[in-house]
Amino acid sequence: MRFAYTLSASLLAVASFVSASNVIDLDTTNFDQYVGGDRPALVEFYAPWCGHCKNLAPTYEQLADAFPTDKVVIAKTDADGVGRELGSRFGVQGFPTIKWFPAGSSQPVDYNSGRDLDSLVGFVTKESAVKSKIKPPPPPAAVQLDATNFDDIALDENKNVLVAFTAPWCGHCKNMKPAYEKVAKAFASEADCVVAQMDADDAQNKPVASKYDVRSFPTIKFFPKGNKEPIMYSSGRTEEQFIEYLNEHCGTHRTATGLLSETAGKVLTLDTLASTFFSAKLPERPDILTKAREYIGTLTDKKANVSAEYYVKAMERVLEKGEGWVVKEQARIAGLLASPSLAPTKLDELKVKANILSAFAVKKAEEAYEAAGEYLGDAAKAAKQAPYQVKDGVDQFADAVQEKVQQIKEEL
Repeated sequence: MRFAYTLSASLLAVASFVSASNVIDLDTTNFDQYVGGDRPALVEFYAPWCGHCKNLAPTYEQLADAFPTDKVVIAKTDADGVGRELGSRFGVQGFPTIKWFPAGSSQPVDYNSGRDLDSLVGFVTKESAVKSKIKPPPPPAAVQLDATNFDDIALDENKNVLVAFTAPWCGHCKNMKPAYEKVAKAFASEADCVVAQMDADDAQNKPVASKYDVRSFPTIKFFPKGNKEPIMYSSGRTEEQFIEYLNEHCGTHRTATGLLSETAGKVLTLDTLASTFFSAKLPERPDILTKAREYIGTLTDKKANVSAEYYVKAMERVLEKGEGWVVKEQARIAGLLASPSLAPTKLDELKVKANILSAFAVKKAEEAYEAAGEYLGDAAKAAKQAPYQVKDGVDQFADAVQEKVQQIKEEL
């Protein structure tokens, strides 16, 4: 019996330790002891039967653990029970209601931000100037707008800007945030295609939100370069859908990884000249190079002009060093692209070069593929015309042909 008693006592002690909470329970007998003194206090007015209060409880416990108890009070009171009088005193009409009491004051400020840990921690840190024990999240990838910088960024005539007008408490905004942040990272190196976000529920930002007819959250609008009349974004909220929209409206070629797509830097006319150049006979190549130079002279887009110059450079290298240069250069660039230490701008430059070089062997590959098809067709025709008695031999021949065609395809 003594052993059983000792074990029970130990279990109770462990349970008591595990259930220890830094959230202070308030009622009318101890309220003034903790609130209005030398420490600021955040007080949750809750009801035991309230579903939202139950959902908030674990987060509120984490919040209390995040701050030193000798500097900030994180408290709660059952405003439908022992704290009913306190709820009435402070005009509580719904649950949960959260109020902030500055140090030395019994006049609270309503808390109207999100109920997630980041929002609560941010509020307490801002109001108390006390740092939490929680490691701060990395800075957002999306450009943060407010009333002071909105016009300078969103209305910049030299930039395309996608703006998500959000609210900290908005569930749809929270669900969208991970995808939106990934898109912002993917477009971080695009100087004239900006992915931005604004807390449109913040008091100082509400006039801006009202100006652009923001009535619900999230509202997403695209401010195009030149003409800054915003366009309502009505596509989906997945990472892929945002990227597709921006590539179309910004003229970019980004992928979800942040790298450029296979079309980046390509110029259709120069692609055709490049493949013709590579498959042409040696005496014909200088004339094709001249045509490429003449075409570049007609381009007015600076970005297109930069990539177009590489078509000419590649043709010059082939004339100087032979066709083998293309294969060696492709291998060299592929190795560099696999490096994890390259700057985004260098990665973009290399990807554009790789895309352009792929155009040079296209025509030869197509010709070889067509030849393989003709080879197989001739074999099939011969098999049909062969006498029945030599069918086995023809089948073996056809198998050999099929194997040869497959080999050609793999080499391409």
